[in-house]
Parts: sequence; structure tokens; C-alpha cells
Amino acid sequence: MKIKLVHKFEEIVSVDNLLCAWKEFLKDKRNRLDVQKFSLKLINNILPLNNELVKENYRHGGYESFKINDPKPRDIHKASIRDRLLHHAIYRILYPFFNRKFIADSFSCRIGKGTHKAINRFKDFSYKVSKNNTQTCYVLKCDIRKFFANIDHEVLMEILKEYIEDEKLLRLLEKIICSFSSDKNKVGLPLGNLTSQLFVNIYMNKFDQFVKHNLKAKYYIRYCDDFVIFSDNRGQLENYLPQINRFLLQELKLELHPQKVFIKTIASGVDFLGWVNFPDYKVLRTTTKKRMFKKLKENNNKHESVDSYLGLLSHGNTYKLKNKVVQYIEPLYTPH
Repeated sequence: MKIKLVHKFEEIVSVDNLLCAWKEFLKDKRNRLDVQKFSLKLINNILPLNNELVKENYRHGGYESFKINDPKPRDIHKASIRDRLLHHAIYRILYPFFNRKFIADSFSCRIGKGTHKAINRFKDFSYKVSKNNTQTCYVLKCDIRKFFANIDHEVLMEILKEYIEDEKLLRLLEKIICSFSSDKNKVGLPLGNLTSQLFVNIYMNKFDQFVKHNLKAKYYIRYCDDFVIFSDNRGQLENYLPQINRFLLQELKLELHPQKVFIKTIASGVDFLGWVNFPDYKVLRTTTKKRMFKKLKENNNKHESVDSYLGLLSHGNTYKLKNKVVQYIEPLYTPH
């Protein structure tokens, strides 16, 4: 029997929680014009929002859309300030509860996790499975096709109902989830919402539990829609694939990207989270290197860019690359 969320709708939409959420929302956003305007009449903005929520008259607004390259082109959808404030109010209550339900080796959009922790875990698993590089270690690497755009609203709501009994809260969450759709079939979550980061982890936790408890894969890492499974037996990984495909399609209505599924040995190098990982070292992905030097060329703030990239490169075997970054703007930069 699953442990249920004890926090109620009234607590989440309360003025106190909205004010706490506003303080957290303000971080790194104080200089933005729309934030300053909202802040000038904060109570006059929060009280009507609270009133609408309590009376269940709240309606989520539309989205401002724009594109970014991160590194591939992505469509970002940005909600209004009041809607994003509500997202924060919901997130700050729901995240601690659901975070305890997630497996240890799910690394995206979680406090204390992140890409570097995932890469370090990758290294640990490769050593364990290869018995300190004394035997062959195979890695099944998979990517889910159009992940955010294919999250099914009905499936997500059914998963949330397994943990949440409060009908008012479920109706509010449904309003947020259904405020965006990538097509007419009620699928897709906006990349710009804080709640989306939590929802996709709740969604994929069902898959994580399947991998750990049904497939009994001991060495498994997931970061958003990228995941890897380690084994000293290639046949075992090959047997996992049809089961993974079937579960994703039947339970979550998702599909693996056919061109981003492979089984490789660690010795041949495995591309994961921007790094090509080998038994004793890792190097930056070629496309990442090209993008880095392109941005260096275009960015006017050379010092800031170099410091940022040197920080990134410090996590891998990149001595020559670090020298090249420094030499690229040598007249402007004095190494520490």
C-alpha cells in the first residue's frame, strides 16, 4: 500500500505558502521588469490569486513561447508570473514528498543530484561491473523519443491519484497539466514550468521501479529521458530491450528513440550526458566542444565564459582542451 500525501489543498493554496513561494521565486529574478511590477503590488496580487484558488475559480493563463539551443533546439513555454508563483507553491510542498519515492539513481531536477553526480555514478558502476577493468562491461544506452511532448495527461493523473487523495488538489493539478498540450490528444508538458520537472520524474518513477524491481537491473542510471544499464552479459541487455519497449508503450505511452539505442562496451567509449566515458577517463563530446568554441567566439564577456568552461572541463580528462580555451583569449585572460 502506497503512503499518501498528507498535505491538503488548503495548505498549498494558503497565503502563507504563496508568500513563502514568492520569496523562493524571487531568487535571481529581482531585476526582471515583470517580477518588479508584480512585487510592487504583491499583496494585491496574491490575495485575489488565493481567493480564486480557494473558491476553485482559478484558471491557468497562456504561455509565451520561444526557442533555445540547449544544445539542440528546444521550445520553451513560459507562464505568467502569477501562474509561476502557483507552480512554486505547489512544488515546495509536493517535491519533498515525491523525492523520497524516487530511486537513488535518478539524477535530473533533484536537489543534491545533477549531471556531475550522474557521471560519477556512471564511473562507479563501470568499475563495479568490470571488476576494476578486468572484464568486459557492456552498457545499454537509451533515449526516449520527444519525451516532454509525449507525456500523456491521463496517465500522469492516474499516477498522481495513487499518491494523492485530496480531490481539490487533484483538480488543481489537472488544471496546470491540461493548461498545455503539444497536440489535440492531451499530451505534452511545457519545458518552462517548474512543476513539469517534478511531473516528469513522477511519471518516469514508474519506469524506474519497473527496471529495479521487475527487470532487477542493479546498475541503472536515469537522467531525464536518457538512461543506461550496465551488465557483464550482453545477452542480458539484449533481453531487456523488448521488455523496456513494451512497458514504456503500454504503461506510459512512450517510445524509445530508434536511432539512440545501442549496446557498447566501456572500452569503446559510451556517450552519456555530454561526455564520452572510457574505463579510466572521459572526454568531452565533439559536438559539445564545437559549441563551446562557437560560444566563446560570439560571447563578449570572455572572462566569464572562460571561467565557466574551465569549471566544466575540470570534471574530465581535458588538459589540452583547457589550454586551448585559455590560449583562445590569452591577451584577455590571466590563468589563476
